[in-house]
Amino acid sequence: MSSSNARTLARALLDLCRSRKLMIATAESCTGGLVAGALTDIPGSSDVIDRGFVTYSNAAKHDLLGVETATLNTFGAVSKETAIAMAVGALEEADVDLAVSITGIAGPGGATPNKPVGLVHFAVAARDGRITHREHRFGAIGRSNVRQRSVVEALRMLLELARGPKPPTKAKPAPATGVHKRVARTPRRAAAVKRVAPKRAVKPKKT
Repeated sequence: MSSSNARTLARALLDLCRSRKLMIATAESCTGGLVAGALTDIPGSSDVIDRGFVTYSNAAKHDLLGVETATLNTFGAVSKETAIAMAVGALEEADVDLAVSITGIAGPGGATPNKPVGLVHFAVAARDGRITHREHRFGAIGRSNVRQRSVVEALRMLLELARGPKPPTKAKPAPATGVHKRVARTPRRAAAVKRVAPKRAVKPKKT
């Protein structure tokens, strides 16, 4: 896959998102920001691209995207579970409509018997709760080729997601009348439980 493929996909994605008023965030590990770079290389992309997270280390995935330590320890950084958590985390932290994540082993080192060089996990998440995961095994085709193919696949997945049902319109903020309660932004976050203080017993009046 050449860089021209990525540029064509990036232009199509930006045009579609612009027409549908959708904002995007990226969360990248093995590609190190190449997806965000492919999108922002096109003039006028700022009305679609909000931000990109480059979370190369496990600590960065946890600190910036909220990926649980238990997820990283149990399944590893290169896994379906981590890819999905990264995409959902980017969606939440950036408060955008669509997000994509990439985590993989570009090589030449870092492989294990179960996770060879060229294994890459992708996930995309939408504000309406849609999530898609894909696993690709590109093989030992060279670090640069794995990364470039990953960029193309990520753009394709975003384009497919953007073509789906339009996410619900974000509610307008309430007027400033005091302290506002913080609520979960998507169905993927647990709703906050309201704590109701126990009622005080009313003492009878003395007559």
